[in-house]
Amino acid sequence: MLYHVFIVFGCAAVFAVPGLCCRPEEYTTTDGQCCPMCQEGTVVRKDCTLESSTGCVPCRTGSYMNKPNGLTGCLTCSSCYPGQGLFTQQECTRINDTACGVLDGYFCKSYTDDSGCSFAEKHSHCAPGQRIKAPGTRTSDTECEDCQPGYYSQYGVNCTAWTICSEAQVKIEEGSPSKDVVCGNAASRHRYWLIPPAVLSLVIIVGLVIKG
Repeated sequence: MLYHVFIVFGCAAVFAVPGLCCRPEEYTTTDGQCCPMCQEGTVVRKDCTLESSTGCVPCRTGSYMNKPNGLTGCLTCSSCYPGQGLFTQQECTRINDTACGVLDGYFCKSYTDDSGCSFAEKHSHCAPGQRIKAPGTRTSDTECEDCQPGYYSQYGVNCTAWTICSEAQVKIEEGSPSKDVVCGNAASRHRYWLIPPAVLSLVIIVGLVIKG
């Protein structure tokens, strides 16, 4: 019996403290009283009194409030900056923040419940010697992978097999992950090798003529 009496008086003591007994739809004022919350799209202009309920005022243009509250100021609407890869998908209202979408060529790195994408980055470009494994989307970056042996990619888009020189050609330059094999005509290459001695002989002859 004494136990039950203690509980009853304990509850009475708690409910006697201002502010601790506020219901979910109420807020606590600075002096510890409970007042009805303002609805979405509005904030508190004046706390309630014994004679009147809470005075609420609508949010001004450029601000919003998306839940019942006991606040005295609305939230500032977000901005979607094209320079950051964002565009305005849905304009801000008194009860909803601006919703930002992602521009082509960008992907979102951070989402918020109220304003959609809050931070975006440009899609990565694959390096020479790589190819695009998976194109970038609005929610993910480009995926790159290295070209397999015997293939090359000059611009980091697709990998192409190295050129195979024909029997009438010789390999002038080896291929690499970022450059194709260079082939040349075997006879032409042989002639190129003969040019320097011929030029040297001509220089010697001219020198002898001048000296003589």
